[in-house]
Amino acid sequence: MNDYQDVLAGKCPFGGDRIGGAFTSKPTLQDWYPNRLRVEQLHRNGPRANPLGDDFDYKAAFEAIDLQALKAEIKAFLTSSVAWWPSDYGNYGPQMIRMAWHAAGTYRIADGRGGAGEALQRFAPIDSWWDNGNTDKSRRLIWPIKQKYGDALSWGDLMVLTGNCALEIMNFPTYGYAGGRRDAWEADDATYWGPEHVDMTTVSSFDEMVNRDERWRGRNGDADYDLEQPLAATHQALIYVNPEGPYASGDPMGSARDIRVAFTRMAMNDEETVALIAGGHAFGKSHGMVKADRIGAPPEMAPIEEMGLGWHNPEGTGAGEFTMTNGIEGSWTPDPTTWDNSYLENLFKFEWEQTKSPAGALQWTPVDKTAPHTPDAHIPGKTHPLMMMTSDIALKVDPVYRAICERFLNDFDYFTEQFSKAWYKLTHRDMGPKERYLGAEKTIQDDLLWQDPIPPVDHPLIDADDAASLKRRILDTGLSVSDLAFTAFSAASTYRHSDKRGGANGARIALAPQKDWAINRRTLPVIARLRETMDAFNGSAPGGKKVSLADLIVLAGCAAVEKAAADAGLAIDVPFVPGRMDTDDARTDADSFEWLRPVVDGFRNYVDDQFDTITGGKLSPEQLFLDKANLLALSAPEWVVLTGGLRALGANWDGSDTGLFTDRVGVLTTDFFDVVTSMDYVWAKADEAGHAFTVSDRDSGETRFRATRCDLIFGANSQLRAITEVYASRGGHERFVRDFVAVWDKVMMADRYDSHQ
Repeated sequence: MNDYQDVLAGKCPFGGDRIGGAFTSKPTLQDWYPNRLRVEQLHRNGPRANPLGDDFDYKAAFEAIDLQALKAEIKAFLTSSVAWWPSDYGNYGPQMIRMAWHAAGTYRIADGRGGAGEALQRFAPIDSWWDNGNTDKSRRLIWPIKQKYGDALSWGDLMVLTGNCALEIMNFPTYGYAGGRRDAWEADDATYWGPEHVDMTTVSSFDEMVNRDERWRGRNGDADYDLEQPLAATHQALIYVNPEGPYASGDPMGSARDIRVAFTRMAMNDEETVALIAGGHAFGKSHGMVKADRIGAPPEMAPIEEMGLGWHNPEGTGAGEFTMTNGIEGSWTPDPTTWDNSYLENLFKFEWEQTKSPAGALQWTPVDKTAPHTPDAHIPGKTHPLMMMTSDIALKVDPVYRAICERFLNDFDYFTEQFSKAWYKLTHRDMGPKERYLGAEKTIQDDLLWQDPIPPVDHPLIDADDAASLKRRILDTGLSVSDLAFTAFSAASTYRHSDKRGGANGARIALAPQKDWAINRRTLPVIARLRETMDAFNGSAPGGKKVSLADLIVLAGCAAVEKAAADAGLAIDVPFVPGRMDTDDARTDADSFEWLRPVVDGFRNYVDDQFDTITGGKLSPEQLFLDKANLLALSAPEWVVLTGGLRALGANWDGSDTGLFTDRVGVLTTDFFDVVTSMDYVWAKADEAGHAFTVSDRDSGETRFRATRCDLIFGANSQLRAITEVYASRGGHERFVRDFVAVWDKVMMADRYDSHQ
């Protein structure tokens, strides 16, 4: 056959007639270079992934919904039953509470990540965690409602609202509901969920997927028993704790220890913890009718014909009375679809003994065989003994939890109130300030401490002329450009886009704990001088006008950046929007704000003295610098330009010259970029750990500058270097100043949801 005939036959005449890979096939970049800094993750869930487009106004769309009509539709569905996945007891409510709970329960206070906000329960890895077994069915069941309301109702809002409706149809008075969650459009491949690596191609059981040994120091009960940061879940692939106890041991006291660690890391105190467990277990049942090794793969590994559903159950109908979820079988109460106090009544009235479920999971039943039974969820007339998990018995044996249970047991109204508030906190904790809340039920009775309340504006705001006058007064104080810029950035940079906490509004940088952080030491004299300027203005301004300390700190930063640009030969106006207010100690949960204290802040060239001990050698400073850029919602170009500008302004935490790479500190130059990209210098380690470096002239050998890893990364990482080269090139200076002002304003305004959504 000649070449022409080969082509006609579909065969390449030069060979290569086998295809061995395609786009995204392994090995990928990360397989080849596992230690590379994954800068591209800053652009996860970017505009090209969003089919709604940048100009879609979700706030307007959601608020056009008749919320009461929507709730009525949800409630009507909840008391129905669909043949392919029948409802337990003729009520989908308990199942939907679990869906909402597990969507919100991924939240953790250490870095603010997780929660229901982006509806990430729809994507890997969360959709395929063992603890989320059959939540895929819950979402498919409410798909017709989502389909009807379309873009106006996000999955995140629908899941939480369905959980609220489920509680309400079972006679529980919810505390409130707010919409405003914007869905993600792709899987999260960057959040750290724990060090345990599981080969999913070989997983065939609970024990293989759910493991914990790499995230803990010590064993449960040891004095130094500790869960590494930023984790909250005690096991890989679980939301909270193993219901069978640590190591599936059936040890209630050990379970109590794990519960306290996990719920504390998820921002819940002991009373809220008990309220959530006892309240949640007042409803529904657990499912364990089939052994785990009979259950099919999770959604991300299921056969394509399953159409995104996982955990195929081959027994019987695979649903209804054959359902398998976490392996434990039974209900906690005799009436699993009604809000009452029978969970606590039964827990304390009876003694409990260990038994096994049909799936082989460890659980507890009453020793007294005359104890109330619970009806079968699907077979009329059939009943079963009550069930408790080891994590339930834990509430009885832990003395602090027991005392809380006893109060709830003796005061059902108080228990109801505390569960309603705890549920509200659980499902709204990651949403940030109330300005982001949407819908007719968003108004609640009072400010809650976990919402980081800030007093409303109660005076006329300054105008543009006042701002200009105040900027002149600030510069006349003699405070340096570096000190002013550093203080403003320090106030604003606590912002976390993950849970919308932190930021300049409230002036919490002047309150504990932030004022006492080593990284903020430089701000103290600056804030003292700015208070004097504030008092002088407020004491003389006409018409009751006032400027808050929070506004003045930001305005001072604007003045500093404008002067630094002018000294570099460019006249610019830095945007400023007044309206921030100052909060106080009573409105500040100091313990929870302590979690915002940075271990690394490369923007201010800060690395904690105990960095190597804290990270155990597992992380580099630049990895936590990337983490910080992500929490500020920065793109890679924004990260580069913000760092270069802060170096030019001299905004190091300790006032040192490390990484400044300029003889004109306080002038908005591109000197940092010029040095980072220049081959005129040699970079060398100055310490054994490789955290400090010297920058020497290549020809003379003279040491010119000192640097850190958070400086070098902009020349060492290929993606960051490509951006850095833009600002180091001809014509880059004007672009740099323009881009720096834009990202500066973005950081200053990040927490101003009263001005933007």
